[in-house]
Amino acid sequence: QVQLVESGGGSVQAGGSLRLSCTASGYTFSRLCMGWFRQALGKEREAVATITFTGGSTLTADSVKGRFTIARDNTKNTLYLQMNSLKPEDTAMYYCAARSGTYCNLEWNFGDFAYWGQGTQVTVSL
Repeated sequence: QVQLVESGGGSVQAGGSLRLSCTASGYTFSRLCMGWFRQALGKEREAVATITFTGGSTLTADSVKGRFTIARDNTKNTLYLQMNSLKPEDTAMYYCAARSGTYCNLEWNFGDFAYWGQGTQVTVSL
């Protein structure tokens, strides 16, 4: 059973930076397709970024492109989301997600991921 634990959220002023981490256990991390999603209050959960097994390919939402970077360290079983130039509209609960499989196709849909962390809150103020 895959377990995911996020950390690194917090409160920051607009223009600031945060780095989220997600540590995985219970499965060979290098065989997990990984992603970050977020859900703002009253809104649907949306994909932020996804990454393949080795990190060689990534996909990032247009709303955060150029500001957020997804990365992984398979030696540390950890997924990262570097968030720069944060805006108030980035305020949300951020979730780490994983799926096992024989290949990654930069999945983007909520239903594509079987495993989820508990979330970490990011709040951006003016």
